[in-house]
Amino acid sequence: MTISIESRRVLKHQEEFNAEEKRILDLLSRGLSQDFPNPQRVGCPDSAMLKGIALHKVPLAEADPWLDHFSSCSPCFQEFTQFRKQAVDGRRRAQLWLAAAAVLLFAVAGWLWVRSRPSVQTSATVVLDLRERSLTRGENPTDAKEVALEIPRTARHLVMDLPIGSKEGSYDLALLNEAGDEVSRAKGTATLEDHIVIRRADIDIRNLSPGLYFLGLRQLGPEWSRYPTRVI
Repeated sequence: MTISIESRRVLKHQEEFNAEEKRILDLLSRGLSQDFPNPQRVGCPDSAMLKGIALHKVPLAEADPWLDHFSSCSPCFQEFTQFRKQAVDGRRRAQLWLAAAAVLLFAVAGWLWVRSRPSVQTSATVVLDLRERSLTRGENPTDAKEVALEIPRTARHLVMDLPIGSKEGSYDLALLNEAGDEVSRAKGTATLEDHIVIRRADIDIRNLSPGLYFLGLRQLGPEWSRYPTRVI
């Protein structure tokens, strides 16, 4: 990016002003704020000029004569440094407010983003414990008192601990609607692991509507063992 001649001149003047201002402020450490009393304020600029110089609102060419004056006039030096302190404190307060506002804005944006996301579970693998579930075969049980299993629509893998007494081997698995129709199906083999017969399956139920279904398992024969299941 090319910097224009005018911009270079402004930057150069700003650097010169800052350097001269630092030189004057350094005099404070040498006691010059008290060593040159001027109770009558002879030859002093007015407060508006002092404040303008302190806030960098006065051109360098206009401020330069007064910078030398500060080194030999304690009252002007004291007033100038007070204006500078107020300016620095004001900038710090503004920076703190801006930082606080940025943090608040970020927090509100994050909250709105979270609120706007669908409230769904994101578990890709769901473990279903069927070991203590009864084996209900045939038509959908209307008087089942078992708490329904829950499977989020985001699930991609099922790990099922089959009911006690189940055998190893090939199993059909299906998700059935209340009419008994298959809405999702998968095949796989159950194996014995640590004295538990476990059946694993990949599923894709992203397009199913949330609601009550039945998880169907069968090894031999046309009838399903059905387990009330809620898709969430």
